[in-house]
Amino acid sequence: METAQGIYQNLESDRYMFLDRARDGSKLTIPFLMPPLGHSPANRLPTPYQGIGAKAVNNLASKLLLALLPPNAPFFRLTIDRGELNKAQAELGQEQASGLRTELERALSEIEKSVSMEIETNAIRVGAYEAIRNLIVTGNALIYMDKSGQTRVFRLDRYVVKRDPMGNILKIVTQETISHSALPEEIRSQYANDKEANCDLYTAIVREGEDTFRVWQEIKGIVLPDTETTYTEEKLPYIALRFNRIDGESYGRGYVEEYLGDLRSLEGLSRALLEGSAAASRLLFLNNPNGVTNSDDIVNAPNGGVIEGLAQDVVPLQLQKYNDFRVALETSTRIEERVSQAFLINSGVVRRAERVTAEEIRMLSQELESALGGLYSLQAQEFQLPLVRLLMNRMTQEKRLPKLPKGIVKPAITTGVEALGRGNDLNRLDMFLAGANQVVGPQAVQQVLSIPEYFKRRATALGIETENLVKSEEQLAQEQQQQQMMMMASQLGKPAIETASAQYMQQQEMAERAQQPTE
Repeated sequence: METAQGIYQNLESDRYMFLDRARDGSKLTIPFLMPPLGHSPANRLPTPYQGIGAKAVNNLASKLLLALLPPNAPFFRLTIDRGELNKAQAELGQEQASGLRTELERALSEIEKSVSMEIETNAIRVGAYEAIRNLIVTGNALIYMDKSGQTRVFRLDRYVVKRDPMGNILKIVTQETISHSALPEEIRSQYANDKEANCDLYTAIVREGEDTFRVWQEIKGIVLPDTETTYTEEKLPYIALRFNRIDGESYGRGYVEEYLGDLRSLEGLSRALLEGSAAASRLLFLNNPNGVTNSDDIVNAPNGGVIEGLAQDVVPLQLQKYNDFRVALETSTRIEERVSQAFLINSGVVRRAERVTAEEIRMLSQELESALGGLYSLQAQEFQLPLVRLLMNRMTQEKRLPKLPKGIVKPAITTGVEALGRGNDLNRLDMFLAGANQVVGPQAVQQVLSIPEYFKRRATALGIETENLVKSEEQLAQEQQQQQMMMMASQLGKPAIETASAQYMQQQEMAERAQQPTE
């Protein structure tokens, strides 16, 4: 059987080209995201001469994080197979089937809010932000989520990946450096003569079936005990991300790589302007050696002092390079504007506020979709959807979520021009009601529309509990009956009330008898 280290070494050569481009992009933006080859904590990282690269990456990463994991609403919704729903409604009576869809939507909305709360409480957003920055700069990132819900992000130089032509994961191997003292005793005893302080730990994730992955860890070809296990694709705790999809390549390309030429030009111009400005700011005076002014008198004179001499003997040294610097400054300004536009630095869609509305998140999603050419949709399929499935499976195993019927209820990411979460249902309900009022009028709408059902669906879309808030059909019927009896009492007196009450009780008894099963 092939070892994890052997798989890593075989796939390492396919990664070199992507690593080189990733290091070039990181050097001009945020150097610690992908350090140079052979870097260690004792070495210094290169410092760019401009800060627009780091600002651009952080700005775009913040916008992507806000759009992918919105703080105020679920970024997904659980959808019901329409055929199965119609079948269930046909098996029930007309009265029970009328509110089935609303009750199911309300229950699914509660599950969506529970999963969203799990993301908030486990600080998944922190790991996601780190992964997004790696995606923008290097084009690749690997997220691992342990059983407690904590996330860890692997840089591109710490893992290899192999995909099939359709982009499905075939193999993933991570490489970590750990101390010998952290190894199990039975493994450490095999390296008694090993003088190395650290060793490489390899974790392999290999697809063995259509929906099965085998995972194990090993050190120097020896599999660690109790580390070999299998996962289905929905339960796999490793999520391999790409910034964009390129057919035939196992790795993605970073967004910074597309603007590497502008960043390099801006780096060179910024360095030239900085060094030229430092030279131009140096204060020197030229003194005529044949003049009558003494250089020592100039140097030693106090501020506001009076010395003997001629002004013509002392001249300040000037570079006379203002026009040259101006050309470089204007060129760098134009490049900076292009980079700012590409990374959405000047965008003002989202306010700087504690609570951001769903409409602003939706507008931001549309802007990202139009500006980045479908990137948001790719992350929805390769990041959001696997994350939701993994969290739902874990919460179901821990019995914090009810077990949903397989194949009937499925999570769907609502992104881009569609909407985020169930806010789209609210907009459609309002549009439907407004259009109906314009076409047939409010009176016709009241005759056809079920008011309690409308309020329940509206409350579900807004995420509001309707228990003891919206009156049921039975409560409305009872209140209508009471109003009719009061009107009859004021018009006809006590005998009419007794007659109406008797008729009402008789109708109730007949309804109860009709519902009782016949022997």
